Amino acid sequence: MGWFNYYGLIAVAIILIPNIISAVLDKGAFENRFNNKVILVVEQIGRYGCMLFMIFNIPYTYFDFWFASALIVYLSVNGALLALYLLGWIIYRKGRGKAKMLWLSITPTVIFAFSGIMVLSITLMICSLIFGIGHITISYKNIEK
Repeated sequence: MGWFNYYGLIAVAIILIPNIISAVLDKGAFENRFNNKVILVVEQIGRYGCMLFMIFNIPYTYFDFWFASALIVYLSVNGALLALYLLGWIIYRKGRGKAKMLWLSITPTVIFAFSGIMVLSITLMICSLIFGIGHITISYKNIEK
């Protein structure tokens, strides 16, 4: 795959597009009512780390696909997960319920974690864990308030 992952760039773009559209159309869509500064920082470190390491493979921190049909599995599973993510945006476009918040926080976490495992990227696996802890926690806590 090399140092630049075109497939990862496409996946990150697909994840960002509905977020950008939602932010433009609904100014209050990303209102955060959970104010734990540590968790907020953890989420941001994980978020930007995941986006960075989905696109760029840092030498000696990733080991590429580890079985013969890995690229096919990587593209198929990520394609299905991205479709589920977009479906969540369509189904839950109106509202802030528990299902929406969890669907839209767990799905990208799984995409990042799965991608990290498939290309054996240590940095992406670590960032996906950090992102998952932060993002899912914040999403869940925003539901409670």
